Amino acid sequence: MELNMALEQSHITETRFVLETDHLSRVVSGKRLVDDITIGMQKGEVLAVVGQSGSGKSSFLRLLNRLDEPTSGTVYLEGTDYRQIAPRELRRRAGMVTQTPYLFPGTIADNLRFGPRQQGKDLPQDTITFLLDQVGLADRANSDIVNLSGGEAQRVSLARALANSPTVLLLDEPTSALDEKAKKEVEALILKVVKQNALTCVMVSHDLAQAARIASRVMVVKAGRLEKIGSVTEVMHVAASLH
Repeated sequence: MELNMALEQSHITETRFVLETDHLSRVVSGKRLVDDITIGMQKGEVLAVVGQSGSGKSSFLRLLNRLDEPTSGTVYLEGTDYRQIAPRELRRRAGMVTQTPYLFPGTIADNLRFGPRQQGKDLPQDTITFLLDQVGLADRANSDIVNLSGGEAQRVSLARALANSPTVLLLDEPTSALDEKAKKEVEALILKVVKQNALTCVMVSHDLAQAARIASRVMVVKAGRLEKIGSVTEVMHVAASLH
């Protein structure tokens, strides 16, 4: 017990990564959805995860905040093994925005207040105003979500994740359901929000051009395994060969 605690403390002291996966794997019915992936990400870094359909991109992302459980390996969030973090707290600190925004009935402000209320906190009105200004929806706090366009709904989804003050932002193909104009707007918004909040960001994308526009590094996944990781220029020829 004491040795394990000492090793854990050593990991916390030495780590320079905000988010780190350590031999992360997930096997379901004999199929290796994610296969022994070890990476580390620094503060403010945007990592794009690319690969063919069924390659394990989304499976990898879902392991990062325990929406799915790893079969082996683990994840460290700011140096702490995430198995030591309560799931609700973990998902606050590693917020996710999905391909289709799942908003709750009511107003935009209602949606932003939801996460903090789960922690027993009331989100102040000035914070709601600030968040909506960040995502380009100033003065829309009282708008009903039924009246939102797809791009606006995705902006609310992003603001709702930010309302929880995350350290890490997980994006699962956040623009794939949008038209080209809304897609470019949300891309610009993601870059702005990540920079303003100094977030570490992991984004799954099937769009190589989008990955090149947004990411600091690109990770190519094939059959659940890490094929290559590096700068956009280092990795894109490998990614292109898989499409």
